[in-house]
Amino acid sequence: MSSAPTPQGAAPARAKLSKLPSLTGLRFFAALLVFFFHSSLSNSPIPPNAPINPFADNTLAALYEKAFVSTGYMGVSFFFVLSGFVLAWSAKPGERMTAFWRRRITKIFPNHLVVSAAVVVLFAGAAITSVSHWLPNLLLIHTFFPQPLINLSLNPPSWSLGSELLFYLLFPLLIIPIRKIRGAGLWVWAALMVAGTIVVQLVSTHLVPDTPKSAITPISDMQFWFGYLFPPGRLFEFVLGAILARLVLSGRWPRQLGIGLSLALVAVGYGATFFVPFQYTFVTATIVPIGLLIAAVADSDVRDRSTWLSSRPMVWLGEVSFGFYLVQGITIFYLRTLLGPATFSTPVALLVIALFFAVSLLAGWLLYRFVEMPAMRRFSRSRRPASAPVPVVIPSQRSGAPERTPASPEQDLV
Repeated sequence: MSSAPTPQGAAPARAKLSKLPSLTGLRFFAALLVFFFHSSLSNSPIPPNAPINPFADNTLAALYEKAFVSTGYMGVSFFFVLSGFVLAWSAKPGERMTAFWRRRITKIFPNHLVVSAAVVVLFAGAAITSVSHWLPNLLLIHTFFPQPLINLSLNPPSWSLGSELLFYLLFPLLIIPIRKIRGAGLWVWAALMVAGTIVVQLVSTHLVPDTPKSAITPISDMQFWFGYLFPPGRLFEFVLGAILARLVLSGRWPRQLGIGLSLALVAVGYGATFFVPFQYTFVTATIVPIGLLIAAVADSDVRDRSTWLSSRPMVWLGEVSFGFYLVQGITIFYLRTLLGPATFSTPVALLVIALFFAVSLLAGWLLYRFVEMPAMRRFSRSRRPASAPVPVVIPSQRSGAPERTPASPEQDLV
């Protein structure tokens, strides 16, 4: 079938009716990939870096870790691309920057602060060191520091929120040039974003000190920080997501790049992580198939092609997946410390993993139901009459009127 652009206005008009429920469902699987990665680790990110993997059988323990050795990196990369995609998708013409920032800060900070407080209450001895270690975490600036005691402090999964906060602060500025990209230029800039992820790892490999070695990875602490945790380096994924949203909204997404093909390429990309140098498993090996999958699923929703991902159970799982992800520092890393260094027979080890999952899902739902949603209802909108807006987006590249985008909720997740 032809992949020619849809006539001006046709794709946005149809997209306006879609809230991308399949993407909401899909993001649970990204969070699940992170869960399996975390529960399979042989070295916890929390000192003294004891094993998380519960299997006493060394062969099974190695197999479990090997199978999910890069799924956490892939899941986080998915969230970053999705964040850029959904924010560009739902950008409101004429919205004030302060309104956008208030809504995004309300999205992440309440959950973050509640989980951090729970860490302190439940595991104060393990979680609290000096103020200089945990205070940057509370403010979500901790990943700008190269020291592991800071950038992975308090609740380790919260490191990704530091990148998300940077994305949110820059989005009102980034969307302006992104909206100016025309036609085939969208594909060129998408390719440049992919190339940017390679440049980050080239710099990390050849210009960043490779000693001392990290306690939890085969590279140095500095290389892991620069290549994975440092927020500016993750901007390429976020901007790629925004560009992909423009491609779908403009009707330029090729129908040949459907969900089935995208899933196959995701499998190929993950297979590549077993062969490329470690640094390239963070983003580069899987970024293209991740982007293709997100755009293909969104395009399917736009074209009213219902998928099982849009079912009510899957949408619910997607909605609670932010909390499910964020609590894993407690429900896996800290909870595992209560079990001590012991490992277990295979049936018991499977029960331990099931326990980690059940507790994480329950805690994720509690966060969504009693923290995230009440905070969004209470604080995400201004109670004052709107004043003259400071535009977040610019006029369409083909006319003087603002480009129409879907009035859908921001469904992005870290």
